[in-house]
Amino acid sequence: MAQSHMHDFLKGLPKCEHHVHLEGCLTPELIFSLAKKNNVKLPSPQDNPAYESVQTLEERYKHFSSLDDFLAFYFQGMDVLLNESDFADLAWAYFQKAHADGVHHAEVFFDPQVHQNRGIPYDTIVAGFVAGCKRAERELGLSTRLILCFVRHLPVDSARKVYEEALAKNHFETDTIHGLGWSSTEVGPPKDMFRELYDSARSKQIRLTAHAGEEGDPSYISTALELGATRIDHGIRLIEDPVLLEQIAKQGTMLTVCPLSNVRLRCVPSVDKVPIRKFLDAGVKFSINSDDPAYFGGYILDNYLAVHDAFQLAVAEWGLIAKNSVMGSWIDEARKEELLRKIDEHVLKYEALLA
Repeated sequence: MAQSHMHDFLKGLPKCEHHVHLEGCLTPELIFSLAKKNNVKLPSPQDNPAYESVQTLEERYKHFSSLDDFLAFYFQGMDVLLNESDFADLAWAYFQKAHADGVHHAEVFFDPQVHQNRGIPYDTIVAGFVAGCKRAERELGLSTRLILCFVRHLPVDSARKVYEEALAKNHFETDTIHGLGWSSTEVGPPKDMFRELYDSARSKQIRLTAHAGEEGDPSYISTALELGATRIDHGIRLIEDPVLLEQIAKQGTMLTVCPLSNVRLRCVPSVDKVPIRKFLDAGVKFSINSDDPAYFGGYILDNYLAVHDAFQLAVAEWGLIAKNSVMGSWIDEARKEELLRKIDEHVLKYEALLA
């Protein structure tokens, strides 16, 4: 297949994104712009040379040594978000880019604990992100889902506080927030640190996902499943446990894989070491996602193109990945059928074009 045709095929392929952190869409340009607007003092270049300019910060993002090295910049960047409009504008910036990349449905994480620690009220955070989601639905035709993400580097009490606030405001019952996840530092904190909160959420039929098997071994994945996660975010180290691999394939549990993120954080040396082919051969369902695109040098289409460059997948295989992404989404059957039909039409068009 001609490369130009494949680019067009992948760009137009209807996509679902399940693993993107809205705070991870804060570009260096937006960080400096919001810092100026909100009179937020960034680290001085003497203390951290990366903050000399937009360009030096962009360059520093190319050289993360680990997950925790990245997280230090990720949480620093959030300091510029103060007002409801800041959160709304951040979400809207992501949705515009996602829409241009062929995303039809997006399930996005947000980290309220970190903002609350800075004194930002829960209502400000949620109202801003919800406004961004609603605008994307109204103006771009996307369907969206907002996922509250606990962070593993902060105390469980901090997560409990935000969870109870969401419950008190009926945000899960009213579909203001569509599920729970966890992220941040994987290795170090107890694997099951959110057991009590996930038990509670499961009893209320709240959808659950969890970051696991990125830097941590496959036991982090099995713990997440034990606690009730029905999706696994990252999960690339699943390949090290053949029994668990077979179990996940049989159950149909979807992984939300983030190839460029895995390379930037040195979980793998290159995209061809992400176990895409092994997952396909084993029947493991997965979607391809951007994670924190402002930090990792690529949005969702960049990830699709990188995977294709590494694995040269067939049109039918891309169709399968796209369909599995739909089936693993937290949307109703009518929306799934609509997206599946669009994928079939797109695949058929390109199979005929290149026959």
